[in-house]
Amino acid sequence: MTIKDKLSLMQKLTGRSQEKMAAELGVSFPTLNSWINGRSVPRQKAQDRIDDLFRRLTGQATIPANMLEAKKRAIFDRAKNHKNILKIILQNKDIYDQFVLSLTYNTNRIEGSTLTEPETAAILFQNVALPDKTIIEQMEVKNHQAALQCLFNHLQEGGKLDEAFILKLHGILLNGIQADAGRYRNHGVRIAGSNVPTANHLKIPALMRDLTKDIIAKHEHKIAHATLVHSRFEQIHPFSDGNGRVGRLLLGAMLLKENLPPAVIRQEKRRFYILYLNKSQLENEFSQLEDFICDAVLDAFEILERKQS
Repeated sequence: MTIKDKLSLMQKLTGRSQEKMAAELGVSFPTLNSWINGRSVPRQKAQDRIDDLFRRLTGQATIPANMLEAKKRAIFDRAKNHKNILKIILQNKDIYDQFVLSLTYNTNRIEGSTLTEPETAAILFQNVALPDKTIIEQMEVKNHQAALQCLFNHLQEGGKLDEAFILKLHGILLNGIQADAGRYRNHGVRIAGSNVPTANHLKIPALMRDLTKDIIAKHEHKIAHATLVHSRFEQIHPFSDGNGRVGRLLLGAMLLKENLPPAVIRQEKRRFYILYLNKSQLENEFSQLEDFICDAVLDAFEILERKQS
């Protein structure tokens, strides 16, 4: 691991600003920024200070071999600073709007939308109609906004993440777009670009009942459990369309239930997301997907803490 990697990882794990890290290392902001961006390499004494800071920030004697465990510790340590993350989102308009924008833009781009982030923001917050974009793409934006509002309100009211709620989310997301919005598929499907087998449509009701029972049950390893459920849901592929978007909403809801911010899975990382998701489904190997989701949760903390003192 390079010095650049160590510094970037420390910043992500702790949420510290570059200014604060520079002060703790006894260097100027431009110097630290140069190290982080790989424009220069610190001398040995500075490298020793970086290693010492890492030990103090993470409680590790050395760089941990299992970085996934370090990330999970960092996530739950940061969560302890926020008594009720859902309440923070709902009571701070800027934070709420940024989550709606980031989650809506990225989830739709992952599914092939051509809308840019500024275009998505214009549709979300200004109700702008874009003549050079399809009606369907613009409906997907407004529908996802409505689904998020439904999700937040449902959790605020203590609602369960059961079958009825999942079907409701799908009905909102595909409202006016698909005739079977809010209903399980009644035919076979294939996941585009993947050789992952999906469930026989006749077995979907039973599989979803089992899945929602597992969602509601208590689990010690919260992020690992959310990762496993996300992978299972996407492989069941219960709907004719909208499975990815519903699955990511459900993932976010599970995290919020554990007082964690909803994972922001960025569209530029789509290739890795699909790769790790497929690996979990075909090889029963979940660590890379869990690590990826941890990174997405850490990204979400950046939104959550943007206006927090």
